[in-house]
Formats: sequence, structure tokens, C-alpha cells
Amino acid sequence: MRVWVLWGSMVLALAGAGAANADVKMSGTFVADSACPATQAIKSGKNPGNISTETGKSYELLAGNKDEPTHYLIQVPGADPERRWVKINCGHVTGGSAATTPAPAGQAKPSSASGKPEYVFALSWQPAFCETKASKPECKAQNPTEFDASHFTLHGLWPQPNGNFYCQVPASDKANDNPAHWGDLPPVKLDANTRAELDQVMPGTASKLERHEWIKHGTCYGKSQQEYFSDALNLMRAVNASAVRDLFTKNIGKQLTSDEIRSAFNAAFGAGAGDRVRVSCLVDPSSGRRLIGEITLGLSGPIGPDSRLADLLMASAPTAKAGCPKGTVDAIGFQ
Repeated sequence: MRVWVLWGSMVLALAGAGAANADVKMSGTFVADSACPATQAIKSGKNPGNISTETGKSYELLAGNKDEPTHYLIQVPGADPERRWVKINCGHVTGGSAATTPAPAGQAKPSSASGKPEYVFALSWQPAFCETKASKPECKAQNPTEFDASHFTLHGLWPQPNGNFYCQVPASDKANDNPAHWGDLPPVKLDANTRAELDQVMPGTASKLERHEWIKHGTCYGKSQQEYFSDALNLMRAVNASAVRDLFTKNIGKQLTSDEIRSAFNAAFGAGAGDRVRVSCLVDPSSGRRLIGEITLGLSGPIGPDSRLADLLMASAPTAKAGCPKGTVDAIGFQ
């Protein structure tokens, strides 16, 4: 009999009294950049059903095979078994941990190349997100007249490198950092104006998403809760006032390519800005449509009230792959 025991960030498979192999628990979404074998076992390459990832498709990320993984364990709906291993160079990770080594510093780490702090800034297209999370309160409350019907929404601002999580966070809060227990995390304290804007720009506050974002990422930002969310909202305003948002609103119900999205960033924030952009798609479980779910931006440099998104983008290193090649801009409401 095999028993799964959770210990810190490690999932240990114990057989009898002796420990077997150890996998490192991870979170987030794995987005396939190419079609790769999705195997039941790493060493043998056993692949029941001859399953492969689909380019541009998103999968739930479950674990890595070690602290610096060569393979990710993902959930492949419809496969038997559904838990499959893929090589890490098959795709990229968004909204979670591409590495699991905790960072001791309480602020964004400077990159070894530039000496500047680096970040990933994640924007959601909420209608697409809600196609896969229909039971969430923010998704039940969708309305064509609301902000999230025609604007990008805030997922998070994540100090880098990946793994720079939970800085000086109590073990009890780490234990509660899953969607079922976000309401048990400490409340985020903001002034009234910032709170009102955050509730609009981050619909996930209805599910206490802001508490998760602060505990996991904001604690490593090196500033107060008020400054962390104010800085993120400033950047959101720049995106939503740009040609990028115009491109999306004019193409609701239609498909956009990653090249078109990157070109819109170039037009809005200067030549080369689009090279710092990665597009992630998800699959609508009811229709099989590939939807644009998230855009992540690479940023570099100190972020403050007067920071310009264009400057932060251009100070960052280019992103090698644009991610999902093409997807639909979903309309508000369940399709």
C-alpha cells in the first residue's frame, strides 16, 4: 500500500517503512509550447494511450521530479492515468512555481545580469478564466456592464526569480494558502480608494485572491500591502488605457494570435515591448475552444508610483517564446 505524506513543500511517497522517490509539490499552470510525450513514468517512458501535450494548451501543474526539475507532473484530462510527466522544455509555467527553492530575502531579488529587481506581471482575461471556474463567486456574478467584461484584470505582480515565495510567512498561513482556505488568511489592509479599485480590477477578491497574492508574492516585494497593490494597480491602468486593450475589445468572440498581441504592445509601449510578452491559453471544458486566458509581462527595475510600464518592459530581458500561438477572446458570460 502506498501512502502519500505531505511534509513542507515535499510530497514523499512511502512504501512500507522505507522512503521511495521524492517529488516536489508545485502549483500553477503548465502551458505546452510544443507537442511532447506525456508519460506515466520518466525512466521507462511508459505512455498508455500514446498521450502528447497539445501546443498552446494549459494543464494543471502538480509537481516537479526534484528541486531543480527536469520533468513536470501535470494533469491531462481524459488520459488514463491522468497524471503524466513531461520535460520542462516542452512548455512554460504561469501563475505558480517553476522552481521551489524558497528565497530568504523579503524583496525582489536583483538579477545577476542587470542588478535590478525583476518581476512577472500577470494579466487575466476574466471571461476566459470563468469558463473553467464557473463555481467561483466572481464568475457567478459576471455581468456585461461590469469592468471585467471589457478590461484586463489583475492576477498578480510576482517578484522573481521563480521560487521567491512566502517571505517570512508563518507556517500556519502557508498551510492555509489554497483556494479553499484563502478566507482564513489574514485580511489585506488598504485605504478605501485602493480597496475599491482593487475590488474592480481584481474580481478574484470575491474569493480572497488578494490575500493569497500578498502571502505568496507580496511578502517578497519589500514594501507594504498598500504600496504593493497600489503599484500593481498603476501598471494595470497603463495596460487598460492602451492599444492592447483596444485590440481585445474589438476582437471579442474572435481569434487573436500571439504575434498580433505582441505587435499591440509594441504600438503601445515602444518597439521591442512585445518581446517581453507571453500569452497563455486555456481550453473551455464545455466547448473545447482554446481561449486566451492570461498575458504575462517581464518587468525589470524598481517599481514605484511614478514608474512607466514602457520603461519597466524595456529594461527586462526578452522572452524567448510567445507562448500560445492563437486563441479566442472570450465574451463575458458562460458560452
